[in-house]
Parts: sequence; structure tokens; C-alpha cells
Amino acid sequence: MVGYDPEANCVSAAEAAAAGSASGLVTRVIISPLDVIKIRFQLQIEQLSSRNPGAKYHGILQAVQRIFQEEGLVAFWKGHVPAQFLSIGYGAVQFMAFESLTKLVHNVTSYNARDSSVHFVCGGLAACTATVAVQPLDTLRTRFAAQGEPKVYCNLRHAVVTMYQTEGPRTFYRGLTPTIVAVFPYAGLQFSFYNILQQFSDWMIPAEGKKGGNVKNLVCGSCAGIISKTLTYPLDLFKKRLQVGGFEQARAAFGQVRTYSGLLDCIRQIMREEGPSGFFKGLSPSLLKAAVSTGLVFFWYELFCSLLCALKNIDSPTRKSG
Repeated sequence: MVGYDPEANCVSAAEAAAAGSASGLVTRVIISPLDVIKIRFQLQIEQLSSRNPGAKYHGILQAVQRIFQEEGLVAFWKGHVPAQFLSIGYGAVQFMAFESLTKLVHNVTSYNARDSSVHFVCGGLAACTATVAVQPLDTLRTRFAAQGEPKVYCNLRHAVVTMYQTEGPRTFYRGLTPTIVAVFPYAGLQFSFYNILQQFSDWMIPAEGKKGGNVKNLVCGSCAGIISKTLTYPLDLFKKRLQVGGFEQARAAFGQVRTYSGLLDCIRQIMREEGPSGFFKGLSPSLLKAAVSTGLVFFWYELFCSLLCALKNIDSPTRKSG
């Protein structure tokens, strides 16, 4: 169902957008706590270890307990409103673009639209398109998830007005360069490995055993998410560090803060002060989040597409008989 299939041409671009946005909405509610923990880890300068007395967070369980004790249960959904807008918009643009691009490849080239290399390129391009469209929301989500108590931003409107007045319109696109650099291979690998794993499962599982299609989609999506996240993780960390530039006052309660003049300066400072392991801070919650979120995104997308197709098939005989 993911990607254009001339033998099962069922979902239009608009329906792909609807299924993608619905998939993003449901998934975001579930994975928001993991996202908050991941961002906190990524932004911490100190080593993520209990042996470091200056480190606020040491591990996932310790971070969960500390955030809950200091900020309450709602802290795990900090920045949820912009994050939800982000997920809905990103899912809609990404899947609509992906379905359109794979259809274009099928119609105007000799390549097979179901090929994993085609899914890699089309998935990367679709993600870049979606990223540019929703980058301001991603920056807002990161700011909300990163701030402690007392809050710098009271609500979404206050954050937008304050950031625009104090930092200018370009602040909403902080970290766009590493985001684009990271999102193309990350999303490309997601779609590519999802396609490969789906084909592998079809080859491994006999036809009479293919009843658990939804479970298969979830497992294939989770594995694709883990592989792609591991391979592209440092770029996501650079993006988060750059997105909180100019936001240092809200980070004081979490430990040391740093300012970076750009992507290369960010890489140099992390390497010099935190070592190679600094590039992978927050990897454990990120892999957990990637497994859950990617699996759920593909699971819900396939499910919503199937429902839309079923509704169209039910509606068609009704119209003919009428």
C-alpha cells in the first residue's frame, strides 16, 4: 500500500494526505513522552552518567522519575500542540508527495515504482518537502519540550510573538540545514527498508499464513525505524542543538549551555568537549521512539488507506445500482 502500485491503484494523493495526517496525529499522542526525553538528552552538555555530579539526567528511567517529580505528568506532553500540528502537517505532505513521486516514476521512467532504490529517493524527497513545510512547528516543539520551570513561553501564541520580536523570522528555521541533510537519508532509508522488509516477509511467510498483515506492517516499520535512526542519528542531535540557540536562559536549570555559530561549529564543539560519544547522546530513547513511531506511522497509514479503499469499494456498487 505504501507507494504507487499500478496493480492496486486505490488511494489518490488527497486520500494519501488524509491517511498520513491521521497516522501522524494518532502516533504523536503515543510517542510524545519519548520525544521529550530524547530532546532533554540531546540538549544536555554533561555526560549522561550517574558518575557525573553535574549531569541532570543519567538514563531513561531516572529521567522519567525526575521529570515527573519536578514538572508533573503533563511535562511529558510539553510542546504537544505544535508537535501535533507538526505531525499532522508532516504526515499529510510526506505521504502525498511520496505517492505522487512514485506514481510519476512509474509513468515517466523505466524504473519499477516498487523498487527499494526508488522508494529511497522518493521517500527522501518527500520528507524534504514536508520538512520545509513544517520546520517552524518543529522549532516551536523543540523550544517547548526544552524549557523547564519557570516557563519562558506561556502558550503557542506567546512563543511565536516573542520569538519573532526578539529573534526575527529566521529563528523559525534554525537548524534547517542539518535537518534537510539528515531527513533525506533518514526518511529514504525508512521507506527503502520498509519496502525491503515487506518483500522479505512476503518471501518468508507462505501465502496461507499472511493473515496478520497489520502486525507485519508494525514490525517492518519498527525495524526500518531502528536501522534508519541509528545510521543518521548525529544529524538529528545537531539540529536540536541549533534549534535552541538564543534560548539559553531557559536551559540554565538543566546544566551547562553552549552557543553555536553554525553546523560546523556545533560539530567541532561537541567533538572537543564531549567526545565522539557526544554525537549519540539520547540514542537509546531515540531508538525506542524510532521503533515505536515508525512502526505506528506505517501501521496506521496502511490501516487508514485500507479503510478508505474499503469505503470506496462499498460506495461504487451502491452508485452503480442507483
